[in-house]
Amino acid sequence: QVQLVESGGGLVQPGGSLRLSCAASGGTFSSLHMSWYRQAPGKERELVAHISPSGITTYADSVKGRATISRDNAKNTVYLQMNSLKPEDTAIYYCKAQSWARGYWGQGTQVTVSS
Repeated sequence: QVQLVESGGGLVQPGGSLRLSCAASGGTFSSLHMSWYRQAPGKERELVAHISPSGITTYADSVKGRATISRDNAKNTVYLQMNSLKPEDTAIYYCKAQSWARGYWGQGTQVTVSS
């Protein structure tokens, strides 16, 4: 069983930056595929970024060039650095861990981009 706890959300002005963190426990973190998703009000949850156990990364077109996903296996933590934030980035951001058997979700952290 994998437990995930996200942190780092908050209110930021357009053009600002945030770093989200997701701390994992209860599994072999280095073998997990880790992803960040987000869900805006009235919209479906969408994939933002993914990082494989070997460190290969992929990004949604909407955040490409503005987001960086990374992982620290020693700290069992995955990060999402978001720069040049836009109001349309406002959403609840969720961390997901994928093992060979199933996926696990965190509780989410709110990111609001507004002046």
